[in-house]
Amino acid sequence: MTEAPGRAVLRVGGHESAPAAGITGPGRGLRTALRDRPRAVAVPMTLGRDPDLAPAAAQTLAWAARDRAPGDLLLAGPLGTVTHLVGWIRAAVERAVRAAPGLDAALLVAPAAGPGADAELFKVARLVWHHLPVRRVEVAFDGGEPGVAEGVERCRLLGARHVAVVPASLVPPPPCRRAAAAGPLLAPAAVAALVRERAAEAERRWAHARDDGLAAAAGHGHGHGHAFSGNTETTLEGMTAHG
Repeated sequence: MTEAPGRAVLRVGGHESAPAAGITGPGRGLRTALRDRPRAVAVPMTLGRDPDLAPAAAQTLAWAARDRAPGDLLLAGPLGTVTHLVGWIRAAVERAVRAAPGLDAALLVAPAAGPGADAELFKVARLVWHHLPVRRVEVAFDGGEPGVAEGVERCRLLGARHVAVVPASLVPPPPCRRAAAAGPLLAPAAVAALVRERAAEAERRWAHARDDGLAAAAGHGHGHGHAFSGNTETTLEGMTAHG
Protein backbone atom coordinates (compact mmCIF):
# COMPACT_ATOMS: atom_id res chain seq x y z
CA MET A 1 0.00 0.00 0.00
CA THR A 2 1.25 3.47 -0.89
CA GLU A 3 0.56 6.50 1.28
CA ALA A 4 0.12 10.03 -0.11
CA PRO A 5 0.16 13.10 2.15
CA GLY A 6 -3.17 13.20 3.95
CA ARG A 7 -4.72 10.42 1.89
CA ALA A 8 -4.31 6.64 1.78
CA VAL A 9 -3.73 5.06 -1.62
CA LEU A 10 -5.51 1.70 -1.88
CA ARG A 11 -4.81 -0.86 -4.59
CA VAL A 12 -8.01 -2.61 -5.62
CA GLY A 13 -7.43 -5.84 -7.51
CA GLY A 14 -9.24 -8.52 -9.48
CA HIS A 15 -8.19 -11.39 -11.69
CA GLU A 16 -5.34 -9.41 -13.28
CA SER A 17 -3.48 -8.75 -10.03
CA ALA A 18 -1.88 -11.28 -7.73
CA PRO A 19 -3.48 -11.54 -4.30
CA ALA A 20 -0.93 -10.00 -1.98
CA ALA A 21 -0.55 -7.72 0.99
CA GLY A 22 -1.75 -4.25 0.11
CA ILE A 23 -4.23 -5.34 -2.58
CA THR A 24 -7.91 -5.53 -1.67
CA GLY A 25 -10.98 -6.78 -3.47
CA PRO A 26 -13.51 -4.18 -4.66
CA GLY A 27 -16.20 -5.22 -2.21
CA ARG A 28 -15.70 -6.40 1.36
CA GLY A 29 -11.93 -5.98 1.23
CA LEU A 30 -12.19 -2.36 0.17
CA ARG A 31 -14.91 -1.65 2.75
CA THR A 32 -12.64 -3.03 5.48
CA ALA A 33 -9.67 -0.99 4.27
CA LEU A 34 -11.76 2.20 4.32
CA ARG A 35 -12.90 1.82 7.94
CA ASP A 36 -9.86 3.51 9.47
CA ARG A 37 -8.91 5.63 6.47
CA PRO A 38 -11.11 8.74 6.39
CA ARG A 39 -9.52 9.99 3.17
CA ALA A 40 -8.44 7.59 0.43
CA VAL A 41 -8.01 7.13 -3.29
CA ALA A 42 -8.59 3.68 -4.81
CA VAL A 43 -6.54 2.58 -7.82
CA PRO A 44 -8.10 -0.27 -9.88
CA MET A 45 -5.28 -2.71 -10.59
CA THR A 46 -6.53 -3.67 -14.04
CA LEU A 47 -4.59 -3.73 -17.28
CA GLY A 48 -7.71 -3.34 -19.40
CA ARG A 49 -9.22 -6.83 -19.27
CA ASP A 50 -11.35 -6.35 -16.14
CA PRO A 51 -13.98 -3.71 -17.06
CA ASP A 52 -16.10 -4.54 -14.02
CA LEU A 53 -13.40 -3.75 -11.46
CA ALA A 54 -13.68 0.05 -11.48
CA PRO A 55 -17.52 0.09 -11.36
CA ALA A 56 -17.46 -2.37 -8.44
CA ALA A 57 -14.92 -0.23 -6.59
CA ALA A 58 -16.98 2.89 -7.33
CA GLN A 59 -20.04 1.27 -5.80
CA THR A 60 -18.14 0.46 -2.60
CA LEU A 61 -16.64 3.94 -2.43
CA ALA A 62 -20.03 5.59 -2.99
CA TRP A 63 -21.49 3.53 -0.13
CA ALA A 64 -18.62 4.50 2.18
CA ALA A 65 -18.78 8.17 1.13
CA ARG A 66 -22.29 8.68 2.48
CA ASP A 67 -20.99 9.87 5.86
CA ARG A 68 -17.91 11.70 4.59
CA ALA A 69 -17.20 15.08 3.07
CA PRO A 70 -17.17 15.40 -0.74
CA GLY A 71 -13.76 14.48 -2.11
CA ASP A 72 -12.71 12.39 0.87
CA LEU A 73 -12.90 9.26 -1.31
CA LEU A 74 -11.62 9.26 -4.88
CA LEU A 75 -11.49 6.64 -7.60
CA ALA A 76 -8.43 6.80 -9.83
CA GLY A 77 -8.21 5.68 -13.41
CA PRO A 78 -7.14 2.08 -14.06
CA LEU A 79 -3.50 1.15 -13.64
CA GLY A 80 -3.36 0.36 -17.34
CA THR A 81 -5.49 -0.31 -20.38
CA VAL A 82 -5.47 -2.76 -23.28
CA THR A 83 -3.34 -0.29 -25.23
CA HIS A 84 -0.80 -0.22 -22.41
CA LEU A 85 -0.98 -4.00 -22.01
CA VAL A 86 -0.10 -4.58 -25.67
CA GLY A 87 2.95 -2.34 -25.33
CA TRP A 88 4.09 -3.88 -22.06
CA ILE A 89 3.81 -7.42 -23.41
CA ARG A 90 5.69 -6.47 -26.58
CA ALA A 91 8.47 -5.07 -24.42
CA ALA A 92 8.53 -8.27 -22.33
CA VAL A 93 8.78 -10.43 -25.46
CA GLU A 94 11.58 -8.23 -26.84
CA ARG A 95 13.48 -8.61 -23.56
CA ALA A 96 13.03 -12.38 -23.77
CA VAL A 97 14.33 -12.42 -27.35
CA ARG A 98 17.42 -10.44 -26.34
CA ALA A 99 18.06 -12.92 -23.52
CA ALA A 100 17.53 -15.93 -25.80
CA PRO A 101 18.15 -15.04 -29.46
CA GLY A 102 16.79 -18.38 -30.67
CA LEU A 103 13.35 -17.70 -29.21
CA ASP A 104 10.67 -18.20 -31.86
CA ALA A 105 7.37 -18.30 -29.91
CA ALA A 106 5.78 -16.49 -27.00
CA LEU A 107 2.97 -17.93 -24.91
CA LEU A 108 0.91 -15.24 -23.17
CA VAL A 109 -0.47 -16.52 -19.86
CA ALA A 110 -3.09 -14.98 -17.57
CA PRO A 111 -5.50 -16.38 -14.97
CA ALA A 112 -8.74 -17.64 -16.50
CA ALA A 113 -11.39 -14.99 -15.90
CA GLY A 114 -14.46 -15.74 -18.02
CA PRO A 115 -15.40 -15.67 -21.72
CA GLY A 116 -15.16 -11.91 -22.27
CA ALA A 117 -11.82 -11.29 -20.58
CA ASP A 118 -10.34 -14.48 -22.01
CA ALA A 119 -11.43 -13.58 -25.55
CA GLU A 120 -9.86 -10.15 -25.07
CA LEU A 121 -6.50 -11.81 -24.48
CA PHE A 122 -6.65 -13.49 -27.90
CA LYS A 123 -7.09 -10.06 -29.48
CA VAL A 124 -4.20 -8.74 -27.41
CA ALA A 125 -2.03 -11.62 -28.63
CA ARG A 126 -2.72 -10.70 -32.25
CA LEU A 127 -1.78 -7.09 -31.64
CA VAL A 128 1.34 -8.12 -29.70
CA TRP A 129 2.51 -10.39 -32.52
CA HIS A 130 2.49 -7.61 -35.10
CA HIS A 131 6.06 -6.28 -35.66
CA LEU A 132 7.65 -8.75 -33.22
CA PRO A 133 10.63 -10.94 -34.20
CA VAL A 134 8.89 -14.20 -33.22
CA ARG A 135 6.97 -16.56 -35.45
CA ARG A 136 4.09 -17.20 -33.09
CA VAL A 137 2.27 -15.58 -30.17
CA GLU A 138 -0.19 -17.95 -28.51
CA VAL A 139 -2.46 -17.76 -25.45
CA ALA A 140 -2.94 -19.98 -22.40
CA PHE A 141 -4.76 -19.64 -19.10
CA ASP A 142 -3.81 -20.56 -15.57
CA GLY A 143 -6.84 -22.48 -14.32
CA GLY A 144 -8.55 -22.56 -17.72
CA GLU A 145 -8.35 -23.91 -21.25
CA PRO A 146 -5.96 -24.12 -22.93
CA GLY A 147 -3.65 -24.61 -19.98
CA VAL A 148 0.00 -23.63 -19.96
CA ALA A 149 1.37 -27.07 -20.84
CA GLU A 150 -1.17 -27.39 -23.64
CA GLY A 151 -0.23 -23.94 -24.93
CA VAL A 152 3.47 -24.82 -25.02
CA GLU A 153 2.69 -28.06 -26.83
CA ARG A 154 0.62 -26.15 -29.41
CA CYS A 155 3.56 -23.82 -30.07
CA ARG A 156 5.83 -26.82 -30.63
CA LEU A 157 3.35 -28.60 -32.90
CA LEU A 158 3.23 -25.42 -34.99
CA GLY A 159 7.01 -25.55 -35.43
CA ALA A 160 8.41 -23.52 -32.54
CA ARG A 161 11.65 -24.80 -31.02
CA HIS A 162 12.10 -22.30 -28.18
CA VAL A 163 9.04 -20.98 -26.30
CA ALA A 164 8.90 -18.27 -23.65
CA VAL A 165 6.04 -18.03 -21.16
CA VAL A 166 5.15 -14.33 -20.87
CA PRO A 167 2.76 -13.01 -18.20
CA ALA A 168 -0.21 -11.09 -19.61
CA SER A 169 -1.24 -9.82 -16.18
CA LEU A 170 0.38 -8.94 -12.86
CA VAL A 171 0.01 -12.59 -11.77
CA PRO A 172 3.15 -14.76 -12.28
CA PRO A 173 2.42 -17.71 -14.60
CA PRO A 174 2.96 -21.22 -13.26
CA PRO A 175 6.35 -22.74 -14.17
CA CYS A 176 6.59 -24.99 -17.20
CA ARG A 177 9.61 -27.23 -17.72
CA ARG A 178 9.34 -27.14 -21.51
CA ALA A 179 9.47 -23.34 -21.79
CA ALA A 180 11.54 -20.44 -20.55
CA ALA A 181 10.08 -17.92 -18.10
CA ALA A 182 10.13 -14.34 -19.39
CA GLY A 183 9.97 -12.71 -15.95
CA PRO A 184 7.36 -10.27 -14.61
CA LEU A 185 5.34 -8.11 -16.97
CA LEU A 186 6.18 -5.02 -14.88
CA ALA A 187 8.82 -4.63 -12.20
CA PRO A 188 7.48 -3.84 -8.71
CA ALA A 189 9.04 -0.37 -8.89
CA ALA A 190 7.24 0.30 -12.18
CA VAL A 191 3.91 -0.81 -10.68
CA ALA A 192 4.47 1.42 -7.65
CA ALA A 193 5.26 4.39 -9.93
CA LEU A 194 2.08 3.79 -11.94
CA VAL A 195 0.00 3.61 -8.77
CA ARG A 196 1.44 6.93 -7.61
CA GLU A 197 0.77 8.48 -11.02
CA ARG A 198 -2.86 7.33 -11.11
CA ALA A 199 -3.42 8.58 -7.56
CA ALA A 200 -1.89 11.95 -8.43
CA GLU A 201 -4.12 12.20 -11.52
CA ALA A 202 -7.17 11.59 -9.33
CA GLU A 203 -6.03 14.32 -6.92
CA ARG A 204 -5.60 16.80 -9.77
CA ARG A 205 -8.98 15.88 -11.23
CA TRP A 206 -10.67 16.55 -7.90
CA ALA A 207 -8.77 19.79 -7.35
CA HIS A 208 -9.53 21.18 -10.81
CA ALA A 209 -12.96 19.76 -11.65
CA ARG A 210 -14.38 18.49 -8.34
CA ASP A 211 -14.70 15.08 -10.00
CA ASP A 212 -14.23 12.16 -7.60
CA GLY A 213 -14.34 9.60 -10.43
CA LEU A 214 -17.25 7.62 -8.98
CA ALA A 215 -19.95 8.62 -11.46
CA ALA A 216 -17.68 8.23 -14.49
CA ALA A 217 -16.66 4.71 -13.51
CA ALA A 218 -20.26 3.49 -13.66
CA GLY A 219 -20.31 4.10 -17.42
CA HIS A 220 -17.03 2.35 -18.20
CA GLY A 221 -18.10 -1.23 -17.60
CA HIS A 222 -17.90 -2.11 -21.28
CA GLY A 223 -14.88 -0.04 -22.32
CA HIS A 224 -12.47 -2.87 -23.17
CA GLY A 225 -10.70 -0.98 -25.92
CA HIS A 226 -10.44 2.44 -24.33
CA ALA A 227 -7.41 3.86 -22.62
CA PHE A 228 -7.38 7.05 -20.63
CA SER A 229 -4.80 8.75 -18.51
CA GLY A 230 -5.31 12.24 -17.18
CA ASN A 231 -6.82 14.28 -20.00
CA THR A 232 -5.67 11.93 -22.75
CA GLU A 233 -7.79 9.19 -24.28
CA THR A 234 -6.63 6.67 -26.82
CA THR A 235 -8.31 3.59 -28.26
CA LEU A 236 -7.34 0.49 -30.18
CA GLU A 237 -9.31 1.82 -33.14
CA GLY A 238 -7.11 1.82 -36.20
CA MET A 239 -4.60 -0.67 -34.78
CA THR A 240 -4.49 -3.70 -37.05
CA ALA A 241 -2.35 -6.79 -37.30
CA HIS A 242 -1.55 -8.29 -40.66
CA GLY A 243 -0.57 -11.90 -40.99
